[in-house]
Amino acid sequence: MYGLLPSPIAVLTLDQDKSTGKLSLVKYHNVDTSGVKGLWITCGASLSPWGTHLSSEEYEPDATVIPNAQLRAFSQNLFGDPDAASPYDYGHLPEVTVKPDGTGTIAKHYCLGRISHELVQVMPDERTVLMGDDATNGGLFLFIADKAKDLSAGTLYVAKWTQTSGTGPGSATLSWIKLGSATSAEIKALVAGGIRAADILDVKKADPQDATYTKIPYGGSYNWVKVKPGMEKAAAFLETHRYAALMGGSLGFTKMEGTTVNARDKVAYSAMSRIESSMLNGSGDVKVEGPYSGAVYALNLRGGQSDRAGAAIASEWVPVDMAAVPALVSEDLGGGKLRQQDALGNYANPDRIATPDNLKFSEKLRTLFIGEDSNTHVNNFLWAYDVDTKKLSRLLSCPAGAESTGLHAADEVNGFTYVLSNFQHPGDWEVSRDANGNVTGGLHSVVIGVLDPLVRANYDDRYGAAVGYLAGLPVMGGD
Repeated sequence: MYGLLPSPIAVLTLDQDKSTGKLSLVKYHNVDTSGVKGLWITCGASLSPWGTHLSSEEYEPDATVIPNAQLRAFSQNLFGDPDAASPYDYGHLPEVTVKPDGTGTIAKHYCLGRISHELVQVMPDERTVLMGDDATNGGLFLFIADKAKDLSAGTLYVAKWTQTSGTGPGSATLSWIKLGSATSAEIKALVAGGIRAADILDVKKADPQDATYTKIPYGGSYNWVKVKPGMEKAAAFLETHRYAALMGGSLGFTKMEGTTVNARDKVAYSAMSRIESSMLNGSGDVKVEGPYSGAVYALNLRGGQSDRAGAAIASEWVPVDMAAVPALVSEDLGGGKLRQQDALGNYANPDRIATPDNLKFSEKLRTLFIGEDSNTHVNNFLWAYDVDTKKLSRLLSCPAGAESTGLHAADEVNGFTYVLSNFQHPGDWEVSRDANGNVTGGLHSVVIGVLDPLVRANYDDRYGAAVGYLAGLPVMGGD
């Protein structure tokens, strides 16, 4: 049922033992999402500086695919009508506001671009939002809100990657292209009015041999596009991937996932879960070597920047370059994609990160936390990287096949520091089988025989998950 049902989202109220720091669940409130027409494939989330939950809708439905079987099934399950849902209502940034009584309300912001959002990061100015894009031929996006603590209006930019090295994960300087300015209300009104992809742009999936169309990378392939007259704003905010590429943005990343910030040093971090396809072939300006199992990149943040047209960007938190952190580059065994396994089945060195996904930075601990969602580690790990000592430490291991997710670093709550950590889908085995169902290879081929019955017994026949936290971290002050 993945992607065929709307995603639920809930507020959990906790009590804290002030003497031990122990947290206990006392209330669970399921947020009503009917007012935003349900949520589409939510993934990693972040906490805004003003205390709201910034969620995500990834893998936005392609509005040019008619009929879209996945969207129709989603619509049938949600509305009882396969044609009720518009693709343009999904792929946005949902924001949950928590009330003092433990309930929550939700809104969707239609003006941050319709991309594969995951783990956006709002900077300390409470206006600048750095956004990765968990897609093939994805981009790096920046949103500058008109007002602090209010994401309902602002300006959207896409990065231009000017490569300075193609060795390993590569490096580049970054410049920025303005895509447009809008309010959420005006873009939402276009959707409510029934706007379709054909109203916004012409898209061809094969070369039309017509110079009025522009060839762009899209979803691991190519499109040929042209925008209808006067539809630039609609294209920028509803067909963001296509319009960003058309405007010259570097749509060359793959699976750019978690984003976080080290505010003191003015450095952002971005997880590239896998370095493959569009990052290797140069289709979107990026042409690097790997490794397949990914890397974490550091982006230096500066003020005084201008966009490609020469207009000032109203932020002191604009990324100006991008390069992998040496200690946070994975090491594929055998030097390439799924080429060699160790005795346990790992395709990547288990003493280094592999396929980083969730990222969170603790200002007081000066530590970057990294959660994995790996197809190269038999067990996914949660790591801690001290940015001053450059030491990488493995904190926990998830059950085999499970993803390390739900990451958050709470620097201080009444004198106690917490790292929230979850796992989901234990026993999600990656194996190959013959015609008789016998395991013949793959990541979990060595362990599946022993671990499958244990996972089924302990985790609800593989449908269970766990939500928890790490305690015992250094006390950062308080009474």
